[in-house]
Amino acid sequence: MTRNISDIRRDYEGGHLQESDTPNEPLVLFDEWFTLAVESEEDDANAMTLATVDSQGRPHARVVLLKGFDEQGMVFFTNYHSHKGSELTNVPFAAMVFWWPSLSRQVRIEGRVEVVSAEESDEYFTSRPRGSQLGAWIATQSVVIPGRSWIEERQKRFEQAYEGQDIPRPIHWGGYRLVPDMLEFWQGQPSRLHDRIRYERRDGDGHWNRFRLAP
Repeated sequence: MTRNISDIRRDYEGGHLQESDTPNEPLVLFDEWFTLAVESEEDDANAMTLATVDSQGRPHARVVLLKGFDEQGMVFFTNYHSHKGSELTNVPFAAMVFWWPSLSRQVRIEGRVEVVSAEESDEYFTSRPRGSQLGAWIATQSVVIPGRSWIEERQKRFEQAYEGQDIPRPIHWGGYRLVPDMLEFWQGQPSRLHDRIRYERRDGDGHWNRFRLAP
């Protein structure tokens, strides 16, 4: 079946992104943009596309939630035995893309990925709702299952096992941190003449170079 969708488009609008208005550190700008996105987006301002590469060089992408960031990097949590977990074990580099349509803004981030400390994973796991804590035990992420009833049976089993108890973090579940060496900020503009500012980490001193890119 062929469907013509060439007429689906909109003209982007937003304030201009000027080099003179951007800070020396890209995480400062990301914090500003993220704060505004949380205020302006109706849902899921922390949703991002996470792209990884398997041992055969094939890329894989999915939407996950950012759960923290600071000068060290961007943190997300998942099952270490999932497809993305095994891919990050073999190729510890990834890319993230944030898209905030209400602001006509996009941020791309690339860098190496490391496992966060057990203490950091424990702290976040404890903050999760009890149902989400149980979900980390119930879901053997990415494996083939016979049907929905398999999930429901496991849910009953783990609810009974931990009834009246605190739920410990599974050893196979925890956090990753992407340590960025590139961030690109994209501000949509009319006629596709978008503003793009790219930061690249300099070798040796840890500081950043900043460039304007063509739309």
